[in-house]
Amino acid sequence: MTPGERRLAERLEQKLDDDYLLWYDVPVGPRHLHPDFVVMHPRRGLLILEVKDWSTKIIQHADKQSWQVFIDGMLKTPPNPAEQARQHAHAVVDALKRDPQLVHADGKYQGGLAFPWSYGVVFPNITRKQFTEGQLDQVIEPHQVVCSDEMLEKVEAEDLQSRLWGMFPYMMRGVMSLPQLDRVRWIMFPEVRVQTQGALFDDSDGEAELPSIMRVMDLQQEQLARSLGDGHRVIHGVAGSGKTMILGYRAEYLAKAHTAASKPILILCYNEPLAVKLASVMEAKGLSSMVHARHFHKWCRDQLVTYGQTLPGQIGRDQYVVELVQRVIHGVDRKQIPSGQYQAILIDEGHDFAPEWLKLVTQMVDPTTNSLLLLYDDAQSIYERSRSKQFSFKSVGVQAQGRTTILKINYRNTKQILQTASLIAADLLTADDKDDDGIPLLKPISCGRDGEAPLIIRLPNLRAEATKIADLLNAAHQEGHAWGDMAVICRRYDEMDECAQALSRWQLPHQVRKGAGSFNPNDDTIKVLTMHASKGLEFPVVALMGVGQMPAQGEDEREEARLFYVGATRATHRLVITASGDGEFGKKLHG
Repeated sequence: MTPGERRLAERLEQKLDDDYLLWYDVPVGPRHLHPDFVVMHPRRGLLILEVKDWSTKIIQHADKQSWQVFIDGMLKTPPNPAEQARQHAHAVVDALKRDPQLVHADGKYQGGLAFPWSYGVVFPNITRKQFTEGQLDQVIEPHQVVCSDEMLEKVEAEDLQSRLWGMFPYMMRGVMSLPQLDRVRWIMFPEVRVQTQGALFDDSDGEAELPSIMRVMDLQQEQLARSLGDGHRVIHGVAGSGKTMILGYRAEYLAKAHTAASKPILILCYNEPLAVKLASVMEAKGLSSMVHARHFHKWCRDQLVTYGQTLPGQIGRDQYVVELVQRVIHGVDRKQIPSGQYQAILIDEGHDFAPEWLKLVTQMVDPTTNSLLLLYDDAQSIYERSRSKQFSFKSVGVQAQGRTTILKINYRNTKQILQTASLIAADLLTADDKDDDGIPLLKPISCGRDGEAPLIIRLPNLRAEATKIADLLNAAHQEGHAWGDMAVICRRYDEMDECAQALSRWQLPHQVRKGAGSFNPNDDTIKVLTMHASKGLEFPVVALMGVGQMPAQGEDEREEARLFYVGATRATHRLVITASGDGEFGKKLHG
C-alpha cells in the first residue's frame, strides 16, 4: 500500500462496524480490474473507492476528463480520479446486472441493480479547504470526495460513515439479502467460486451463464483460503460447510507457494472414495506430484512396503487394519520408518481418526514447517472409536489451542433437504456443550437456499424400492441431469445388489462401490455405495434406499441416525427416500 492507502485502511478498520465488508486491491469482475478499495454493507450497498496520494503542489491542471500531475519528477496525464472510479464501478455493475437475482425483475427500475452502488475518491494529502481553493470541486463533485482532514484518527465513526454514504445518489434504496451478497462475491471474486464438475464459470466471452445453484465460501472460508497461518490448525464445521473445499484450496496454495520444496504435501482421509475424489482433483490441477491424497489405511500399507516392513498375515479384516496401523507406529518408534516426511499434512474426516492415528500422523510433519490442518464434524462421526473421543487434541500432538475455526453454515443442502435430515438426526444436533478441546458441538445453520421438498415413498419391499429408484433416476436424466450427478446410497450390501440389478434391467450406466479400487468419481455413471462410503462426497441427485429397514433389530438408533444424516446430506439439489419395512425411521419420515 501507499502511505495514503495504508492510512485509509486503518481508518476504515477503526471506524466501520463489523457488518461492513472491505477488500483492498483485489481483482474484481471479468476484466480483473483493481480498484483500491471495495466496501460492502447489506443495508448500504456497494462502494468503489480510488485513493490518490497527490498533494495540490503536484497537480498542474485538472478537468473532468484528465489531470496533469508530476509523479516521480515526470509530468503524467492520468484520468480524472472520479472517472477512473466510475469506470471501475460500471464494469463491476455490468457484471452484476447479468445475474437476474441481483436486478429488479419489473417496475420502474427493471433491469437495474436491486441495491445501491456508487463510487468516490479519497485524497489523504489534500484538505477540504485545499480541495475547494484549488477549484477541484469544479471537476469532481464535492460529495464524492473524502479529504485528509475528514479521515483523521479523531474523526467520529459516524462522521466518516456519513461521508462515505453521502456519495450515493439520494433516491437509491434496497437491502442486500444474504444470498444476494454471496452472489455478488461470486461474481466479483472468482477465487471463491466452487463447482464440482466442469470448468469454472468464465466471463471472457460475455455470454457465459451464471450457475443456477450458488455454492460460495462463507466469509470465514474465504479468509482461511487466503491467509490460513502456519502451525497446527483445526477447522470444526457442520456437514456441507465446505471443509473439504478449504482443504483443497489449502493444499493447492501450499503446493504453489513451495514449488521448490523437496517434500510433498499429504492429504489423508478415512474414507477411500473421498481420497480417490481428492486425488483426481489434484491430478486435474497438475499437482499430483506435489500433493498426495490417500485414505489412511492405504497410506499405512504404503509406508510398510516402502520401508521394508512386514505386512500383517492372513487374519480377519478388522484385525488386519488394526495390525497394519500398529506396525507403522512401531516402525516410526524404532526409526525404521522416518518421521517428518511431509512439508504439510491435511486431514479430512478427522472425527473418524482414532487418537493413536492422529498421534502417528502428527509425527509425519516436517518440524521446520510444522504445517498441520485437521477438519472434523462430531455429527458425522460414524465409527465407534472416534465417537467415544476420550482424549484432547493436545494429548496426541495437535497443538491448535486458540487456532480453531468454527463453520456453522451448511451451503451444500437446500433447507428442505437439511430439514428432512434433521427429522431423524435432530438429537445429534442439539448438543451445545463443549468437548475437551473447548469446541462446541454444532447444529448446522442453513444458508437459506430453497429447493424442492425431498420425495419420500413408502413401498412394499426392497425390490420395489430399487425399481422405483431406477425409474426416478431415468426421469432425472431425461430432465438434463448427467448420470454422474446421481448416487444411490444404501445401508447394506444386499440393498446395493438389489439396486444394481434394477439399474441393469433399465440399462442405466452405474458403478457399484464395494471395497477399495472400485470407484472412479469422474465416470459418468450412477454411483451405488453405502452410507459409510458416501462420507465426504456430494451429488446433485441422491436416492436413499433401505431407510425403512433402519434401525434393524438390535442396532443402536442413535448410531443409525448418524448414518442416515450422512447419507441424506450428500444431496445438493434433489433427495429421494424410499422406505419398506417397519423400521422407526420410515415411521418418522411419514409423520
